[in-house]
Amino acid sequence: MQYTHTLSVLGAGSYGTALAMAVAGKGLPVLLWARDSSQAGAMQQNRVNAKYLPDIRLPDSLEITDDFKKAVTSSQIILLVIPSHIFRDILHQLKPLLKPNQKIVYATKGLDRYKGHFLSDTIIEILGENTKFAALSGPTFASELAKGMPTAIAIAGNDRDFLKEVCALMHTSYFIVYISSDLKSLQLGGAVKNVIAIATGMSDGLGFGANARTALITRGLTEMIRLGLRLGATDRGFMGLSGLGDLVLTCTDNQSRNRRFGYLLGKGYSVDEALKEIGQVVEGISSTKEIYELANMYGVQMPICSELYEVLEHGKSGKDAAASLLAKEHREDSETLRLQL
Repeated sequence: MQYTHTLSVLGAGSYGTALAMAVAGKGLPVLLWARDSSQAGAMQQNRVNAKYLPDIRLPDSLEITDDFKKAVTSSQIILLVIPSHIFRDILHQLKPLLKPNQKIVYATKGLDRYKGHFLSDTIIEILGENTKFAALSGPTFASELAKGMPTAIAIAGNDRDFLKEVCALMHTSYFIVYISSDLKSLQLGGAVKNVIAIATGMSDGLGFGANARTALITRGLTEMIRLGLRLGATDRGFMGLSGLGDLVLTCTDNQSRNRRFGYLLGKGYSVDEALKEIGQVVEGISSTKEIYELANMYGVQMPICSELYEVLEHGKSGKDAAASLLAKEHREDSETLRLQL
């Protein structure tokens, strides 16, 4: 089959647009799919994503469409940049359109909301174990990437040659993708960091200061690693871009929707009020429930995630959650001692 584009990106939010721009900026033909037909038409005509990246012009080689079938069938490599809660649904839409030689990359961060497992497991379940796929994750703010500011992320997957292919495709003078050998830590890091970012933002909103923020980041990393080890990841895998790097970025900069959402909660906003103020998907909300349930399933202690779950699901106040964290009995299990965190 003759493909007309080098890459198809499904998802015209800020991050999907930025990733599409990085590749199209090299002069390669890239197709970006937007679910909203009016958004797609405006982007194609005005050459700007007015909703998410209003001040950045789209490359000439970037085509925007609302035709899902066209987007799927136009490229050998399909990059999914969609919220985790629709990931499974999009795969089901993809399945009847895919050819055997097409490959999947996803920059979605989170777990399968229906089954609570890794998105890589969802791909294998729906598209089959012979599907070549790769996951992108790391410390990336879309606006900085779209502006051509230096950015580095990580990639992991089930085929080494495909990983090298994606790295070469996406590499630019300002954007580099590093190969990771630990797919589980890469995916889990991208999910848990959003949970910790909400908690950190909430702490700042409550006025607890830099000491508390740093403690939450450090202890959050411990929780991330503790769960990861139980699921078969390596502790080393969390020390790179998709673990520690993404955690620090998301917890410390107000470009993070998750951090801003948490900050508003700390200031007294309700969940609905905070979401309305943010105006975009806050992945950490669904991730909190998924991580909480996964930790309980495997008997892993994750106090920060557990307290945030009580805030989001049962209306516990941020102050009471903080008090509960401080009152918890100090315990050091063998994993914590070994990691020295």
